Amino acid sequence: MPKTTTLSIEDELILHNAKKKMEDIGWAMVGLNKFGNKIEDGINLLPKKQQEWLQQLSYKVLHTVVKSNLFSMKNHRAKTTPWNKTYKALVTSSGALGGAFGATAFAVDLSVTTKLMMRSIMDIARSEGEDISELDTQLACLQVFALGGKSKHDDGLETGYYASRIAVSSGVKGGTKALEGLLRGSANPIMQFIATVASRFSIQVSEKFVAQAVPILGAAGGASINLAFMHHFQNMAQAHFAIRRLERTYGAEVIEEEYKAL
Repeated sequence: MPKTTTLSIEDELILHNAKKKMEDIGWAMVGLNKFGNKIEDGINLLPKKQQEWLQQLSYKVLHTVVKSNLFSMKNHRAKTTPWNKTYKALVTSSGALGGAFGATAFAVDLSVTTKLMMRSIMDIARSEGEDISELDTQLACLQVFALGGKSKHDDGLETGYYASRIAVSSGVKGGTKALEGLLRGSANPIMQFIATVASRFSIQVSEKFVAQAVPILGAAGGASINLAFMHHFQNMAQAHFAIRRLERTYGAEVIEEEYKAL
């Protein structure tokens, strides 16, 4: 049966809301904008070595999360409403620890937070009808960490939704065997994919790092930052997988044209 090329009123609204989430969010901790100037100044003053460390940390964390989460979360659960509030509650505890002990606990906090964010993203994907055992879905989950980061620190990146998808996904081939090769450290296309995502994710990681280093925030601030961080990437995931669901219904080209025309 051929796909219809005319969106229903309900699906037009879904696409409109998805684009709004993708395009209107500035940076991961936009809810903490009263500290914006301190954070912006802090990012600009980060030494090059620290910037490189944050990017390497972003890669290491994502690589570890992919190996531990993507093969452990089962797909046979019935399609249900994602547990967004549960995951938000979990990351606030980690953020309180990271905020209380400052930069020394940042790497541990980021590892825990990112693992929980990935599980939340996969939960959202499954709720939108995705099969999380498939390579394409697993890569789409990881791709969420490269989406929606519009700040002045993104200047060297293409931040449009479809352009970001193309930039991150290019060159990934090999099917399920390629992803399974990741467990043996031999999946070069997947490693490159993670590196591309990490280079974009590290922008939000840098903002989180500087925000948690602001002395006035402390433990309560660390919890709030993690809550904002989780909320941001849940929004990205909900928009991303709603768009993918519409693409399965109407065809990718139709949805891309409609998205760009909004």
